[in-house]
Amino acid sequence: MTRTIEILNDWVAKLALTLAALFLLLMALHVTLDVALRYLLGKSFPGTLEVVSFYYMVAVVFLPLAYVELKREHISVDVLVGRLPASLQLILYLFACSLGLLYFGMLCYQSYLDAMRATTRMETAMANFRFYLWPSRWALPVGFGAMMLAIFANMLKALRLRQAL
Repeated sequence: MTRTIEILNDWVAKLALTLAALFLLLMALHVTLDVALRYLLGKSFPGTLEVVSFYYMVAVVFLPLAYVELKREHISVDVLVGRLPASLQLILYLFACSLGLLYFGMLCYQSYLDAMRATTRMETAMANFRFYLWPSRWALPVGFGAMMLAIFANMLKALRLRQAL
C-alpha cells in the first residue's frame, strides 16, 4: 500500500509539474508574441495582462508544489534537529508533516469552496471583454491536494525507512 501511494504521488506530482511547465511555455510565447506585435504592428492581443495574471501565473505557482515536496526542495532549517537522536528526528518530522497536512488540508478545502462558488457564478473579471476567472480558481485546490498527497507519501516513506527525510 505504501509503495502504491508513493507511485501515485510521483505520477500526480510529475503531471502537475508538466502542466505548470506547459503554462510557463504558453506564457512566454503569449508575452513574446504580444510584445512583437506591439513593436512591429502597433497592436497587441487583447487581455494579455489578464490571461498572464489570472491563468498562467496561478498555474505556474501552485501546480508544482507537490513536485517540490517530492524532491524535498522546500526550504528547511535543521540546525538544531540535526543534532538530536534519529528517533526524535523522526518524531519531529512526522509532527511537522502532520501540521503540513492540516495546513494544506485547510487551504485545499477553502480554495475548493472558492472554486465551486466561482464556477457556479461563472465568475468574471472587469475587462474590455468577457474574461472568465473561474477556471483559474481550480489550480489552487488541485495544487494543494497534490501537496497533501506528497506530504502523506513522504510521511509513509519516513515510517518505512524509520528515519526523517
